[in-house]
Amino acid sequence: MLRRRPPLLAPPELNDRPLRRTLDELRSPHQLHGLGADRTRASWKAVAELLHATGQDWDRRVHRISVLAHALPANVSVRWIADRPEDRDALTVRAYVQAARAVTEGRAVAERAGDACLRAAAAYPEDPTPWLALLLLMHSFAAPTSDTVPVWTEAVTRDPWNRTAYHQMLRYLSPRGHGTVPDLIDFSRQGAIQAPHGSPLALLPLAARTELVAHRRRGGSTDALLADRQWNGPEATREIDTALAKWFHASGPPHAEALADLNLLAFALTRTRRGADAAPVFRRIGRQMTPHPWELLPNPAETFVYWRDQNRA
Repeated sequence: MLRRRPPLLAPPELNDRPLRRTLDELRSPHQLHGLGADRTRASWKAVAELLHATGQDWDRRVHRISVLAHALPANVSVRWIADRPEDRDALTVRAYVQAARAVTEGRAVAERAGDACLRAAAAYPEDPTPWLALLLLMHSFAAPTSDTVPVWTEAVTRDPWNRTAYHQMLRYLSPRGHGTVPDLIDFSRQGAIQAPHGSPLALLPLAARTELVAHRRRGGSTDALLADRQWNGPEATREIDTALAKWFHASGPPHAEALADLNLLAFALTRTRRGADAAPVFRRIGRQMTPHPWELLPNPAETFVYWRDQNRA
């Protein structure tokens, strides 16, 4: 009997198996109606157990809550708050859900989402997650940079090298967001320089360069033709060398979105034709391709498989 090969595209939860099990439980027919498999277990309890097990691993907590905010059936966070109105995890999940969905629901909902973020922050003062939910909300509604920086500062005060915090601010400062090219480049370089050895923030300049490529690709035919030239030159080489030395070859602690960073690094290495360096990165990735940044190419899956197989050879 032929074994079915796993899908190439990684899901939003990446390789977080406990999060995947929780999402599977929430997607079961009984849970979609707000009940557990035994028709007595409230659907939010699976999320509560996951977050309790996560503890104060802020990096993984932020990742899990951000994925849950987009994937939860609408009634789960509502019922959790109704059942446990003072539960700080319930307040945080509800705040992130409201912040993630406010952009499609208007300013009135956005104001309530902002209040929910501040309430969650007050309920769990050590947690950077409510501040990142608020930053996400401010990005959606193009708040001035002068207002977003203090919110970002609140998050990184609680978890100084939080990957999500830096990547959210990077997207905000991108010309595809609400910033400029100098803002983007300066922020990414400062973050990479200051971050400790082994931190995934060593890849921030590569993330910024990829943002710049994406910005130029949508700027018109001439800009699109010049976009890939961003990978030519000594700056790109130095950024890749730093990412390899300070993160990929370092023995830093594992983090929740390592798979996304591996894909970013592999993408940069293929753009610069560094096949020998790309080979061990692809081995660590395996079949788990993330949509970004490969979606910037005309045939993302085919390109990913081509380079993966070339480097295996």
